[in-house]
Amino acid sequence: MPSGRVVIWAGGELSPEHLNVLDEEDFIIGADRGALFLINHGITPDLAVGDFDSVSPEALQDIRNRSREIITCDAIDKDLTDSELALDLALNRSPSSILMLGVTGSRIDHMLASIQMMTLAMQRQVSCSIMDSHNYLTLTGSQALVEDRGFTYVSLLPLTPEVTGITLEGFQYPLSNATLKLGQSLGVSNRLLGASGTVSIESGLLLIIQSKD
Repeated sequence: MPSGRVVIWAGGELSPEHLNVLDEEDFIIGADRGALFLINHGITPDLAVGDFDSVSPEALQDIRNRSREIITCDAIDKDLTDSELALDLALNRSPSSILMLGVTGSRIDHMLASIQMMTLAMQRQVSCSIMDSHNYLTLTGSQALVEDRGFTYVSLLPLTPEVTGITLEGFQYPLSNATLKLGQSLGVSNRLLGASGTVSIESGLLLIIQSKD
């Protein structure tokens, strides 16, 4: 049985407005500086994880004292980023879904790695999303319901060399059995016509990005 939603807070772009997404039943993981962000805003992480190389010794002690559990790793002798380690631990809980915050920001390498990490959740048949102040990202290999979350645009980008059988319902620019290839921009800057729309594909992996300026 799924154990409910896991919300991961990493050390990238975070804002207090993001705290509104939390539900009482969520299992909360703070990855590195994301754990400090939670504690500084009165939220107790169920699990703090990482090498904590971006926080001071005093802040790390605060994280130890105010988290329900902490898992630390060596900053040099490790194979996973803090975010992937947090995602791996989240998936071990067999959650119903995972939401990741603080995995975007100025480091494009970390951001792209986090986007690709969503495929790890998909392999375990767990819905995984990424959110920041300007974007909400999901990934589909079959069908997805896209709900109006206050973002202006909906863009579709292939995460595999080719995505086939793309059909859109409830969008300003509909598609029927279309194909998108890596590098094409046909799917950029669409819009929902109402409260939701559906995206269906036959093969490949399609990244759905809701965004605003």
